[in-house]
Amino acid sequence: MSSSPPASLPVTAWLGEFVLLSGLWGASFLFMRMGASEFGPLPTAGLRVLLATVFLCPILLHQGQWPALRRHWKPALLSGLVNSAIPFALYSWAVLHITTGLASILNATVPLFGALVAWMWLGERINRLRWLGLGIGFVGVALLAWRAPGGTGTPSALAPWAMAACLGATTCYAVAASFARRYLVGVPPLATATGSQLGAALGLFVPMLWFWPAAMPGPRAWAAIVAIAILCTGIAYILYFRLIAHAGPSRALAVTFMAPVFAVFYGAVLLHEAVTPWMLGCAAVIVAGTLLSTGLIRTRTVPAVQDKSL
Repeated sequence: MSSSPPASLPVTAWLGEFVLLSGLWGASFLFMRMGASEFGPLPTAGLRVLLATVFLCPILLHQGQWPALRRHWKPALLSGLVNSAIPFALYSWAVLHITTGLASILNATVPLFGALVAWMWLGERINRLRWLGLGIGFVGVALLAWRAPGGTGTPSALAPWAMAACLGATTCYAVAASFARRYLVGVPPLATATGSQLGAALGLFVPMLWFWPAAMPGPRAWAAIVAIAILCTGIAYILYFRLIAHAGPSRALAVTFMAPVFAVFYGAVLLHEAVTPWMLGCAAVIVAGTLLSTGLIRTRTVPAVQDKSL
């Protein structure tokens, strides 16, 4: 519906939003660690989507998109369970056992799994080059898992499980993307975003209360929760859909590759996390495989791929 305008906009029209969104999503791993260390994983994820829903609902009503959400409330709420509730809970647990930088690098595999799920579920064609990219990407993940540091930069017994949780989250994102392409086509992005956060909030409400910490968390943890809900979820969703409209889906997808740069920087500077050459090398392999598997390296020569890569 908005596929022609993005191509006509110059880079300067959306570059600022691209960098800002990358920085916000990179910071989400930092805020998750800060919040989960006192709240625990499930309350952190529950508060994140609950506050994001509170933030997005007035915007939805102001934009007059409530009727759209009401017409498509079932798939919108269901997508929230897969796209937000489960992955947010998994990541909130994972960052307690591995570095936030490592978790963000694993998050860069979302397009990798997205291409695989789209092939299995939607029948999207994968040529030889894209199959090669899938293989390279999964080799990068295997190499990263082989020498995964823990949350303090030292090997941890739970690090492999934490990495598995991250990959489970990225698989959820991939499934949710194909689900949206099948059942939420034509629904306004703001309605989809708000409905998904509402569905996630409903799904996590009881677990959030059940696992609520006995001791009240301090102001630092509360500030982290508010930041991840408003900045990294509410505002980030709006920026993401604006970026799709202004720059096109393929360029918006590239945010996934830029966010780890910020996340690794935040973790190293603010949390004193170790950043090893092995991590950076594996990250390069994963990104290279993902670029191949999504067809992003062919967008200049085969423009039609752009609309199929989201």
